[in-house]
Amino acid sequence: MYLVAVVGIVTILAVIKVECSLHQPMYFFLCMLAVIELVLSTSTMTKLLAIFWFGAHNIDLDACLTQMFFIHCFATVESGIFLAMTFDHYVAIYDPLCHTLVLTHAAVGLLGLAALLRGVLYIGPLPLMIRLRLPLYRTQIIAHSYCEHVAIVTLACGDTTVNNLHGMGIGFLVLILDSLAITASYVMIFRVVTGLATPEARLKTLGTCSSHICAILVFYLPIALSSLTHRFGHHVPPHIHILLANFYLLIPPILNPVVYAVHTKQI
Repeated sequence: MYLVAVVGIVTILAVIKVECSLHQPMYFFLCMLAVIELVLSTSTMTKLLAIFWFGAHNIDLDACLTQMFFIHCFATVESGIFLAMTFDHYVAIYDPLCHTLVLTHAAVGLLGLAALLRGVLYIGPLPLMIRLRLPLYRTQIIAHSYCEHVAIVTLACGDTTVNNLHGMGIGFLVLILDSLAITASYVMIFRVVTGLATPEARLKTLGTCSSHICAILVFYLPIALSSLTHRFGHHVPPHIHILLANFYLLIPPILNPVVYAVHTKQI
């Protein structure tokens, strides 16, 4: 699965770099998405393979917190890129003539940088709070194949209220607000599409959004299921928790290159 993900991501990046006609905002955002998914899958799969192949079940606390930062930070950045891509689709459909004027290369770069800075700002305090506030643990066994914030915090002996509130706040800001903003944008997009003159124009316009909608669902549904089972699924068997947590880091990097390659005629 890791090799399939890497091959798909590298292929997408290579095709967009070589083909000059793809040097457009939508494909620049797709490149950012590909790099993020490469980081997410690499930060987890390398350790996962070491566990299976070499029995390397131990991980240093600092390495664990570093892995946790990369996972949650780049998942947050990915959500921001999806939001930026939705804005790109809206501008392209609502006012095609102004699309290149609004979303210049500099504007695309600034949106990508804003998504990255938001991820660092949201997630940066998490490993610091664990390192400084939770020095003692009931057990050193993490019921996961990687270092996930909730899985680590539940092991701590001290008061974890601040950690839990911060984690839930990030979940609300990223999952809820981003998904609501994306939904609102697509409501406006569909209103514009329904106003187009011919059915052919409507289908063609909706076709340009289909790959993006599929990618959003592939990203948000597994992460939402994993978060909900962690918070409220106390009776869910541990192996289901682990399986869902792996899904949201493994499935999007594999499916997204396929989705974009199949649905995007230019690629």
